[in-house]
Amino acid sequence: MQVRKARSEDAVSLVLFNQAMALETEGKHLDENILKAGVQAVLANDDRGFYVVAEEAGEVAGGLLVTREWSDWRNAWFWWIQSVYVVPQARGKGLYRELSTFVWAMAREAGDVCGIRLYVEKENHTAQAVYQRLGMHETDYLMYEQPDHRK
Repeated sequence: MQVRKARSEDAVSLVLFNQAMALETEGKHLDENILKAGVQAVLANDDRGFYVVAEEAGEVAGGLLVTREWSDWRNAWFWWIQSVYVVPQARGKGLYRELSTFVWAMAREAGDVCGIRLYVEKENHTAQAVYQRLGMHETDYLMYEQPDHRK
């Protein structure tokens, strides 16, 4: 298994992963044109974040997105893990562990990261168990949002 930062040629896999993850975890069908543009925007500009992918036998088998949030309380960055997906045939092999280990190593190297966070669907107990096994814990915060007003 090889873990690395994603490159532009990984865009097709990342779009497919996001579509599959949204359908599998939330029953949502994502607009493919918007999703393609969103993935390509990240790949073209590190200020928007970066993707990390894992290859198994030369094929991209999983990936995730990292975005950044500035914490004035800590004078440092939180990195947010988002859009996590591992293809079904590669699950249970430690692929997410390798992805997150790679991200943690990058965060330590950056030197200005005070923590790594992620959000998970309330009913996705399988993912929650994985995150807990890797040392993450539920926070004291709830998440709120306003709907997308562009529509």
